[in-house]
Amino acid sequence: MVREIIRDPIFLQQKSVPADRSDMETARDLKDTLAANSDRCVGMAANMIGVNKTILAALIKGKIVVMIDPVITDRSKQVYTAEEGCLSLTGTRTAVRHKVISVEFFDESYKKKKLTLRDFEAQIVQHEIDHFSGKLI
Repeated sequence: MVREIIRDPIFLQQKSVPADRSDMETARDLKDTLAANSDRCVGMAANMIGVNKTILAALIKGKIVVMIDPVITDRSKQVYTAEEGCLSLTGTRTAVRHKVISVEFFDESYKKKKLTLRDFEAQIVQHEIDHFSGKLI
């Protein structure tokens, strides 16, 4: 189900809690909401649809990938400064991002996965993981 985008900074600054198998509806809603906003958005954290759980959806290799409880396990020393926007916020802000990351997570079937992402795809996931700690870019 497509959900409304939350724009309340007080809510968005709350820390997210780990997800589990009972949160699959939220994962599906997040995927649906990102698909509905794909003309202006490439990633979304669950708090952006009103659920403070560590779930994100991101456009990776042309597909929407859902990551449940993602953890960055490795990152390159090489960083760059990016100008980022967010559906939950007005305007853009600068953020320092690692060029390459490795991330472990559970997929929509609750199977453990690991991906190594570079450049813009790595940036997307780093931005969404920042949402989990209440960081607004």
